[in-house]
Amino acid sequence: MVTRAEYAWHVLDTVADPEIPVVSIRELGILREVNERGDTLEVVITPTYSGCPAMGQIEDDVRAALAASDIRADIVTRLAPAWTTDWMTDAAKDKLRAYGIAPPHTRAPSDNVVQFMKPRARGESVACPQCGSTNTTETSHFGSTACKALYRCLDCREPFDHFKPY
Repeated sequence: MVTRAEYAWHVLDTVADPEIPVVSIRELGILREVNERGDTLEVVITPTYSGCPAMGQIEDDVRAALAASDIRADIVTRLAPAWTTDWMTDAAKDKLRAYGIAPPHTRAPSDNVVQFMKPRARGESVACPQCGSTNTTETSHFGSTACKALYRCLDCREPFDHFKPY
């Protein structure tokens, strides 16, 4: 027998990230918990960063997916602990790569502090999602969103986003 919470997890597997539609919010680690609270459920989501402009859309998409399955739930946005790229599944990283976005290639810093201007360690490279070459260079520390950096492959010459680890 499947519980309401288990069924809700199944339903929410279909909710895609509005900025990267090839991955679900569950695969990205945005969907954190589904808790039974009497007659209703509590769904906990955590933004990739506190100013993420997509959170309103994500909440609406979660609410719509649950309503389409006759599931009543309260949506709670939780900021602590802060989201980290360590919460991404391996499937999400594979999908990002196939979509042309280099996934985070290292674990988040253990101090859980976002360091937007932290220089890359010597020898640390980002593989091009188009050709796999590590002969790449960062052209801007900010890509299409604040959580990504803009890179260029020096072999195939293609620009690409890199999801920064944090």
